[in-house]
This record gives sequence, structure tokens and C-alpha cells, in this order.
Amino acid sequence: MDTTRQQKINRLIQKELSEIFRKQTQQMRGVLVSVSTVRVSPDLGLAKVYLSIFPSDQGADILKNIQTNVKQLRFDLGQKVGKQLRVIPELSLYLDDSLDYLENIDKLLGADNKNKEE
Repeated sequence: MDTTRQQKINRLIQKELSEIFRKQTQQMRGVLVSVSTVRVSPDLGLAKVYLSIFPSDQGADILKNIQTNVKQLRFDLGQKVGKQLRVIPELSLYLDDSLDYLENIDKLLGADNKNKEE
């Protein structure tokens, strides 16, 4: 269970990273990167960031590209939240595939409903 401070920092990092990704993906037409969840460790030294990437078929490549630039991303984050946080946490980036999972369930349920109608 996250403490109140962890929850506030989770929201702060999520908001600021979302803004950073929005600005960076404006140049890339047809690509959308959103921060779905952030989980900060109890010592506030590590942040697990879950990214939802559209189109999902390019997700792995885009995530790999972002991971190679994680130092610059952390620096940009530090520029935005440096006044609120003493230490900027290390960023671990993960692909959030929950939307793909939901889409797959919808397809399966849709196919199941069609079979019942017939």
C-alpha cells in the first residue's frame, strides 16, 4: 500500500512525464505515448513507469527508443519537478499492454456472441 506521499509523487511524475511525451510525440504523426501508471518505491529512489503506446504494433520499438534516452528523460523530468522533489527517481519503463488485453477479450466475447446468435 502506497503512502500518501508516494501517491502524490506518483501523480506528479505521471502528469509531468505525460506532458514531456506529448511534446515529444507532436513531431511524430500518428504516434501517441501516454503514461498509464507510475509506482514509486518507498524510498522514492525508483519509479516504475507504465507506458501505453498507440499504435500498439510499434510499441516495442518505441519503448526501446525511449529506454535508450532514459537519461535525457530523467533530466527533463528533473527540470520540471526539481523544486518539489529532492531526488529525482531512477526511471524504469515498461509497456502497458492492458488495452491490447481488453481488446482481445472484446474480440473473444464478440466472437462468442456471434456463435450464440447462430
